[in-house]
Amino acid sequence: MKNFLYVFLSLVLLFAQEKEKETFRFEFEQDSLEINVGQEKQITIRLLDENGDLAQNPFYVFGQRKALSSSPRISDSTGLAVVTVKAFRPGRAYLRTRTITVNRNDRISDRLLINVPYPPLDRIVFNKMPQKLYAGTVTSFEVEVFDKANLSRPDADVVLKSSKNSVASFDKFMNLEAKKPGKVTVSASADGVKKSFRVNIVKNPTQKITINSNVTEIRTGDVLNMNAKALDKRGKVLNDVPINYSYTGKADYGTFGLPTSGLITDDGRFVAETAGMYTLSASSAGFSSQKRVRVVPRNVEKKIKLIGHGLVTNVFTSDLWVWPGIGKHEGKDFAVTGTWGANGEAYFWDVTDPANMKIIDTVTVDARTVNDVKISEDGKVGVITREGASNRKNGFVILDVSDPYDVKIAAAYNDDMTGGVHNAFIYENHVYAVNNGRKYDIINIDDPYNPRRVGVYELDTPGHSIHDVWIENGIAYSSNWADGIVAVDIGAKKFDEAERSSLQYNPLLAKAGQGTPSNPVKLAELGDPTGRNHAAFPFLSNSTGKFYVIGGDEIFPWGIGALKDEPSNPRGGYHFLNFSDPENPVEEAIYQVPEAGSHNMWIAGDTLITGNYQGGLRIVDISGELLGDIYKQGREIGVYLSQHENGRIPNSPMVWGAQPYKEYIFFADMNSGLYCIVIENEEKTEAP
Repeated sequence: MKNFLYVFLSLVLLFAQEKEKETFRFEFEQDSLEINVGQEKQITIRLLDENGDLAQNPFYVFGQRKALSSSPRISDSTGLAVVTVKAFRPGRAYLRTRTITVNRNDRISDRLLINVPYPPLDRIVFNKMPQKLYAGTVTSFEVEVFDKANLSRPDADVVLKSSKNSVASFDKFMNLEAKKPGKVTVSASADGVKKSFRVNIVKNPTQKITINSNVTEIRTGDVLNMNAKALDKRGKVLNDVPINYSYTGKADYGTFGLPTSGLITDDGRFVAETAGMYTLSASSAGFSSQKRVRVVPRNVEKKIKLIGHGLVTNVFTSDLWVWPGIGKHEGKDFAVTGTWGANGEAYFWDVTDPANMKIIDTVTVDARTVNDVKISEDGKVGVITREGASNRKNGFVILDVSDPYDVKIAAAYNDDMTGGVHNAFIYENHVYAVNNGRKYDIINIDDPYNPRRVGVYELDTPGHSIHDVWIENGIAYSSNWADGIVAVDIGAKKFDEAERSSLQYNPLLAKAGQGTPSNPVKLAELGDPTGRNHAAFPFLSNSTGKFYVIGGDEIFPWGIGALKDEPSNPRGGYHFLNFSDPENPVEEAIYQVPEAGSHNMWIAGDTLITGNYQGGLRIVDISGELLGDIYKQGREIGVYLSQHENGRIPNSPMVWGAQPYKEYIFFADMNSGLYCIVIENEEKTEAP
């Protein structure tokens, strides 16, 4: 049975949307603004129709991320906004506007230039100021320059100098070579600001370098710790002597004839990308030690078998969720898929026999896009998100899915959600709804027919925005573009020392215990230097016990092809962020498929399952210590390219996301619907 919510679309509204792109225009009170860092100014912005009158259509106002804040961030319903703009970073920045429309093709955008003068420089800070260095060693320095507004200024031109180049001198990469014993003054200067310190170059007591590892063979992707030590003439370990690491090698020709390739870190960890014989070296003060290591192929690739396919050709498919039936449907399996840029439909599937998946019900709401779909853990409640509603009352719809053959609408929630909900998550009778790309609202659904807002979490950074939120163990991991990953306690159980496993331990739980859905408390964060953080997934490594959050990023350099019924060509990757020390999270590895995008992901044990858009479904071995470029290390278990000749865009894979379920992996392809595959146990063999 089909369910309908607000299915009547006004013909007048549709006509207005068709005309909007060519008749609406933005009018800024001024052509540009100049604002000093920390100051505010107001500007009036109007959206006008072809007659020069207010368009009676709301619009967004966006401050440039990390640079400008704007308030309000949405106009009134007539198309008028008096915006207060505050500057946080010097340089050229833009205040951007965009209309709220039913059809995203009808959006109109504009921008206003904001000039923010650079404050004078104030001080220089060295990353380290050692009192002693050993002759015959090289020490790398970093400096950070701050201005009078206390902002870091990476644009500053810094010059490093030594007072006696015969004793110690800098190269152009800020490396100080200590040549012989003596005293020097090290100084850094930039635009009239200077910082100096004295350092004593002493005789180097090193007489031997040792590499303390018995490992002679590793696989590609395995990390070898060299454990190199500098020793004096008595064999005493010199812990403060810097050691330099390098490698050479000869590759096995293999399938593609690739050269030797790998990564060696400043602390002596080595990982290889290609098989072959490698020589690892550790050196200091003219002494060195070498170790020979055989690197063999990882050999984790397996066969992927297609079990079933539910073809969807009339609309673009969005996300999916798979769950077990309850009550009279216990023993059966079901799935739901959303739709993108279409007619507000969500399809419900019986996937008990994945070789014969079939649509059993359709829910249609007033929307163009049902971007996200989620089902509660008990299998009773579903949530589908709404964007592009004809009356601009977007938000999300709560469903009774206890009978997937007869899904019922329990309630629609759209309070203060004019711009729409892009993603959502259900956790312990609460919906966490990403609202207008600004925040996530927390809605209590103890009674699904009477939802109520109980909390909100929003960043306080300038120009902030959010794309997604994922919840595990009472911690919400949100994806916030330039602000990166933010972990928030929304009801996590306080860590009990007695429950700690020697291996499996999420350190964020040690900080948790204060947050609730009505009082979210931030635990940790790590910004994204690319500004493209789009998805997050936390996991504890089964093999190492390290706690990671994978941050996915996304960009469409050439635009979204689906808007023109053309294939898209996005880019992106998955960043492995080690949060084992929540106060100092660090990126350690990346999985990035060349010339392909990245979208949603899932972790099952030590396996990463990803939707890589035109790069298809990817299944990746993430066992062991993770370091460097995972794609190049032979860690891919399998790839499935889901092109279909009758797809919405024919012969064009566009995998949105995947979910492991029982022994299967289900995934949604934007152009061709729902798929089910299985990883076969036998290894893949090369074709003759």
